[in-house]
Amino acid sequence: MPPPAIIAPSILSADFGALGKACSDTINHGALWLHIDIMDGHFVPNMTFGAPVVTKIRPHVQRPSTACGKGTFDCHMMIAEPKKWVKDFQKAGCDLYCFHYEAAITSTAAENPADHSDSKTSPKEMIRYVHEQKMLAGIAIKPDTPVDLLWDILDNPDKNEVPDMVLVMTVHPGFGGQKFMASEMPKVKALRQRYPELNIEVDGGLSEATIDEAAEAGANVIVAGSAVFGAKDPADVISKLRKAVETRRQS
Repeated sequence: MPPPAIIAPSILSADFGALGKACSDTINHGALWLHIDIMDGHFVPNMTFGAPVVTKIRPHVQRPSTACGKGTFDCHMMIAEPKKWVKDFQKAGCDLYCFHYEAAITSTAAENPADHSDSKTSPKEMIRYVHEQKMLAGIAIKPDTPVDLLWDILDNPDKNEVPDMVLVMTVHPGFGGQKFMASEMPKVKALRQRYPELNIEVDGGLSEATIDEAAEAGANVIVAGSAVFGAKDPADVISKLRKAVETRRQS
C-alpha cells in the first residue's frame, strides 16, 4: 500500500502580510505539511523569499515529532545552486529539502552562499549532504525531464543517497496559478509501480477538479496553493483532497 495522504498547501498563495498566522491556521485546518517555494530568479524566472522568512514562520508551526509528520516544512528549492543553501535552510527550520535534479547536475559543490568551487555536485551527493544535515531529502523534476533518469538514484543500494520523496512538477516551475498538466501523470504511475512505498509529490494546478487524476496515478503528497488559500472553507478543501488520495490508496 502507498504511504498515507499528505496535503501540503503552498504558502506562495498565502497572505504575506500575516504569513505566520496563515501558516498556523493552515495546519489547524488539517494540513500535514507546508510547502515553501524558494525561487532565486536564476533557476526559474521569478523570486520569492529565502531562509530569513522560513526562520520567522517556524515558531508559528510546531516541529514534527516524527519524520514526515505534522508540521513538516517542505522547502521546494527552485534555485541554481542548491548545495550552497542547505545549511542555511536547516538552521532556519526546514525539515525536507527538495532540490531539482536539473540544478544538481549543473551546479557546484560549494557549501556556503559566499563560497566558490570548481568542483561539481551531483544528485546523489546532494541527497547524502542533505541527510548529513539531519533533513529529509527530496528530488524534483520539471515537465521536460524524463522520469527514468531517476531510476539509478532510487535504486542506489546506499540508502544515504536515496531520496525520501520525489516531486513531479505538474506545471513549469516559477509561477503559481498555472493549469495542471495531465501529461505528467505517466511519470507518477511509473514511480508508484516501481516504488510502492515512496512519497510521491505533485505540484502545480492541483485542486478538487484535478485531484482525482493525480490520486489515481499514485501521488500521495499533494501541493495546492490557491485551491486552499483562496477557498472560503480551507479545511473542507484540505479534507476533500485528502479523502481523494486515501480512497485510491486503500482500493
